Amino acid sequence: MVRRNPALAVATLGAMLFIAVPVLAQNMSDMGGMEGMAMHDAHLGHAAMKNMALHMRWSTLQPANMADEERAAALAATLRTVLAKYKDYRTAERDGYKPFHPEFKHQAIIHFTNWWYAIKAQFTFNPAEPTSLLYRRNTEGGYELIGAMYTAPRRWSEQRLNERVPLSVARWHQHINLCFPQKGVDPAAVDWSRFGPNGSISTRQDCEAAGGRFFPTLFGWMVHVYPWDSDPRQVWAH
Repeated sequence: MVRRNPALAVATLGAMLFIAVPVLAQNMSDMGGMEGMAMHDAHLGHAAMKNMALHMRWSTLQPANMADEERAAALAATLRTVLAKYKDYRTAERDGYKPFHPEFKHQAIIHFTNWWYAIKAQFTFNPAEPTSLLYRRNTEGGYELIGAMYTAPRRWSEQRLNERVPLSVARWHQHINLCFPQKGVDPAAVDWSRFGPNGSISTRQDCEAAGGRFFPTLFGWMVHVYPWDSDPRQVWAH
């Protein structure tokens, strides 16, 4: 029998938090620059959709195989069971999931994020603990649960991503080459056709010339799953 050392376990967890918490805190601070996207994402035009491609990195889609399909189906089944109680968003909030920028009413999708799960996802994978829940607003002023999001460290290889969610079924993504205005600038005064995840600026040189802040990569890898979609091809839609 292997004996576990409680003191070592506590020390290890402390080290994990020492590393992960500042990184996540900085990411949350940086996300403040995405307010303009939250304000305008319901009004994306063709140019904005085209610009979005400048800021996305995708994992490579692998050849389909039965083993991967079975593994992905098992993950979706787990989520259907685990997420059932979160159809009531108030239960999600009680369990530590908090909406990101709920004040911006034009967001098509609201991410309810559990930051403790986000930290744990940097080191281990629990299919029953997605980093975020995906909601859309309903006409009653509440939220309708439509899916979830898993995350992984930004520097992970595709091989390691495949160990979490098979790359023949899903495509992980990262948000890259982002230019945001300086902190303190009124989002309403920003030309969001140039800045942000839907902006035309995608290089450090152009960002600095525009007086912005450049982020080669914002956050780590992410993958969305919609476990209740009636079309199997849309469960891991990318």
